[in-house]
Amino acid sequence: MSSDLRSKVTTGPLQGSERTSATSGRLRTTSGIHKTEPPPPAPTQTAQPIKLSPAEFNTAMVHFYRGEVQRSNTWRNRLDTTTNWAVITAGATLSFAFSSTTNPHFVIPINSILVAFFLFMEARRYRYYEIWSSRVRVIETGYFAQLLTPESGINREWAEHLAADLITPHFTISEWEAVGRRLRRNYLWIFMLLALSWNLKVYLHPAPATSFDHFLDRASVGIVPGSVIFLAGVIFNLGIFIFAIATVRLREATGEVLSQHQFSFRSFTRIPGWTRAASTTRRAATQRRAKQARQRVKTTSTLSGEFKRIDISETPDRKTVKEETVKR
Repeated sequence: MSSDLRSKVTTGPLQGSERTSATSGRLRTTSGIHKTEPPPPAPTQTAQPIKLSPAEFNTAMVHFYRGEVQRSNTWRNRLDTTTNWAVITAGATLSFAFSSTTNPHFVIPINSILVAFFLFMEARRYRYYEIWSSRVRVIETGYFAQLLTPESGINREWAEHLAADLITPHFTISEWEAVGRRLRRNYLWIFMLLALSWNLKVYLHPAPATSFDHFLDRASVGIVPGSVIFLAGVIFNLGIFIFAIATVRLREATGEVLSQHQFSFRSFTRIPGWTRAASTTRRAATQRRAKQARQRVKTTSTLSGEFKRIDISETPDRKTVKEETVKR
């Protein structure tokens, strides 16, 4: 019987009854070892340049232009909001100060400090507004203006300038230029009105002052003598006036209504030398925060083409990995 089983093993597979008999006859068969091969590496996706047709390019530029106009309008409205705050608070303060002879006059200098805070807030908003406004001006002068004059042809300088600004956004003007612009256009007149109103309030109420010494006596606030208050007001308003004149020559902004020969596609990183140190420090902090943000939202592509967000908190520490490797 053992010879029959051997012959069947060599000739072909065993049937169910034959397997039972073979097991009872203590027949040993060697099982093959299957080695699993590692999966093939994922195909690397190489970046292919996107070639747009003229119609597709025009459609993209139109939608991009509409988006930038919407952004600039949003920040323009925020500028008007800050100016309205300053005007409303100044009007309310003057109405309160002149409504009664017993109302104190020091609310006017306090309101001047509040308006100064509004000025710096509006200057910051103006810098953001100039980012979108400059992009709109680049598209208008480099693209749409050339479409209306076909004989001149469209150059690529405006496109390279716009692409560089989209990749690495920068403020188009310095903070001091923004403060000077908003000061000369709106806030200088508010400060002048507050200063004249304070002098008029101190002079008139409760009765017209008879002399300059009498005027200084009325200007006192608590233990602070009137001469100190008057001197502080002169220094404050004179400093504002000097600052408004000194920042006239700062013209880094592209402007809203500059003609084409006055508008140039210059680099956005150029700022006055006396503010370069402060801007360099802020730019380094901004780049550091941007790098951290890119690490938080870093993505990796899977074989299915989907994108999976990586959580840095789940990433193992290098020291922990080395310690586990040594233990093993």
